[in-house]
Amino acid sequence: MRNVLIIDDEATLRSLLSRIISLEGFHVFEVSDAKQAFKILAKENIQAVISDVKLPDANGVELTKEIKLKYPALEIIVITAFGTIDDGVQAIKNGAFDYLTKGDHNHKILPLLNKAIDKAVLQQKIETLEKTIQQKFGFEKITGSSKQIKECIMLAQKVAQTDTTVLLTGETGTGKEIFAQAIHYESLRKSKNFIAVNCSALSKEILESELFGYKEGAFTGAQKDKKGLFEEANDGTIFLDEIGEMPLDLQAKILRVLENGTFIKVGETKETKTNVRLIAATNRNLTEEIDKNNFRLDLFYRLSVFQIQLPALKERKEDIEQLAHHFMLLFAKNTNKKIATMSAEFITLLRNHPWKGNIRELKNIIERAIILCDTNALDAHLLPYDFTSQDGDSKISEFDLQNVEKNHVKKVLAYTKGNKAETARLLNIGLSTLYRKMEEYKLQ
Repeated sequence: MRNVLIIDDEATLRSLLSRIISLEGFHVFEVSDAKQAFKILAKENIQAVISDVKLPDANGVELTKEIKLKYPALEIIVITAFGTIDDGVQAIKNGAFDYLTKGDHNHKILPLLNKAIDKAVLQQKIETLEKTIQQKFGFEKITGSSKQIKECIMLAQKVAQTDTTVLLTGETGTGKEIFAQAIHYESLRKSKNFIAVNCSALSKEILESELFGYKEGAFTGAQKDKKGLFEEANDGTIFLDEIGEMPLDLQAKILRVLENGTFIKVGETKETKTNVRLIAATNRNLTEEIDKNNFRLDLFYRLSVFQIQLPALKERKEDIEQLAHHFMLLFAKNTNKKIATMSAEFITLLRNHPWKGNIRELKNIIERAIILCDTNALDAHLLPYDFTSQDGDSKISEFDLQNVEKNHVKKVLAYTKGNKAETARLLNIGLSTLYRKMEEYKLQ
């Protein structure tokens, strides 16, 4: 529905205008002053406002500014019985879509109103899309309430509003790329490209041509000019993951981009300019790599202007249940399964696990459990063999016969939904033997 608000203290004119607009398919709200107008705007999804200049409690020209500050996607047409050039100019400066004189420009109202609403609807769609992108890639996507992760988010939010180079450090799987995306999508560059490059996944030659591009004939197979990622990311952000793996001579080229905003394509002699923000990440200790002559000291200083150390999952164990619940809902939805809870034992085992693969490992474990789950809850028997025992005191090899037997009994119990007699029958053992094994393995 296309919603229009008319603000005019002359009831007869307001009603006439409302009727004309309603006949064109618009849904019209009428008020006589600014106070009532803001009440309607707070409750209804208004796309366009038609406001008189002279109101009992406000000036329509100044009111335009107030409305646009609170509702920037909304469009306003200002009308007056006695138009002046100064008022018209000021109304447009304040954000009005147009300024009309009553009587002289009545025939223009409907065409203008259609254009104003089309623009407002488009702007609302853009705002909705931006909110969706922020929810998908912004800081809202980062799950956790621990002190460690909150501090990292706070630092990232502050640096996001600048163009400062950021270095993200931490173990593999701690979410460095998610943080890089969030920094970009919370920055002034969010409408431009975010390009991520894994520096460890490509050979030196391919990485150089991908980053900086090349000229036709630069090497065998270079049949035409190609833009590099630094050029594609112009005015946006480039994320160099695993920068500690980058060869030294390419590090020198990265340093040149950071210092001068220029680079030279493969096979080219002239410089190409770029305005790009660089976010880098590594799981290596770069100071140690510098001592080993594997990383440039000058590049390290340029990268580490603002450094954020992301905590390992074992350092933020209070976030494990929240993260697991997030992944459970995500994968349950993706697989069309109605799984909404995790057993206490399942959660305990997750908390006691060392998580050497960090969040990435947790995500994979939950996805695996969802695939195996045939009930509405995740239980301990869905976890891999290398998890800690139920009491969390010891590690048992997946090849240990007792561990294999324990997990098999648990699976059959889950299959029979706890029916001991049926479980004993399927296992081909006596009921008393089953009870003894359940007590031994603490499966009560």
